[in-house]
Amino acid sequence: MAEIRPFRFGVEAAGASNAGRWRDTARAVEDLGYRTLLVIDHLGDQLAPVPAMLAAADATTTLRVGSHMLANEFRHPALLAKEAATVDLLSEGRLELGLGAGWNRAEHDRIGVGLPAPPTRVDRLAEAIAVVKGLLEHESFSFSGRHYILDEVAGLPRPVQRPRPPLMVGGGGRAILSLAAREADIVGLNANLASSRSDASSAATMTGAATAAKVEWIRAAAGSRFDALELSVRVYYTAVTSDAEAAAAELGPLTGLPVAEALRSPHLLLGDTERLVDSLQEYREMYGISYFVITADAYEAFAGVVSRLG
Repeated sequence: MAEIRPFRFGVEAAGASNAGRWRDTARAVEDLGYRTLLVIDHLGDQLAPVPAMLAAADATTTLRVGSHMLANEFRHPALLAKEAATVDLLSEGRLELGLGAGWNRAEHDRIGVGLPAPPTRVDRLAEAIAVVKGLLEHESFSFSGRHYILDEVAGLPRPVQRPRPPLMVGGGGRAILSLAAREADIVGLNANLASSRSDASSAATMTGAATAAKVEWIRAAAGSRFDALELSVRVYYTAVTSDAEAAAAELGPLTGLPVAEALRSPHLLLGDTERLVDSLQEYREMYGISYFVITADAYEAFAGVVSRLG
């Protein structure tokens, strides 16, 4: 039987209005006991992920920094590997690299970067992962695939973490989670945000039953490496409150979930500190999820839970 993993908590952030506030956020996240600060990758009013990670690392001493998740179609994997190695070097080994297949078609269209159909998207991400891992693990790497070709590209600079920084791959569909199970160190469970899905069908992928199904997909694809995987979940809404049912009902129009389902979803953490501690312990026991990523608007209110479990 696999050992129970200790809890880890991260904060997903978009940025701040100036350098001082970003540094203050990073320090506050570290001081409250969170292990990671993860930067999202979109084209709206936010900081660019790579420089934001470096600034956060420079402002702290132990906080790990990462991406949640870098959209594969936005960057060539060879260039991404070089940036990742640089961040790991300059942060003295504190990078967690998160990669995803991408899902926001409107953003891709806005800059003229195509977003392939899901099967092609996952296939391209699989090759990108092979490229990134190859360059991070070796001083020189060649690759020939359907989507990417490399001819003796230098894997320099060398990262501090060996054989490479930990890789997180996440999503909500079976194909992407199976890929993560085979190739990643951390598997991020998300709602299925495919552009073709309606809000209601995406909400249905956040339930407890949907989470259990995803874990079984991961288990089947991972095989013997399943026990070595760290399972993570992106928490969409966190409300530290004495009335969990009222919070769930209030979120109903946004989540599309009935109260009972909302209160059993690992993507929605609703309740007072005692209830949240119990819920997280239950999710770890039921699903094996030990790494919870909280949104930036909730990390201060949630700090009491982190101090109990982190």
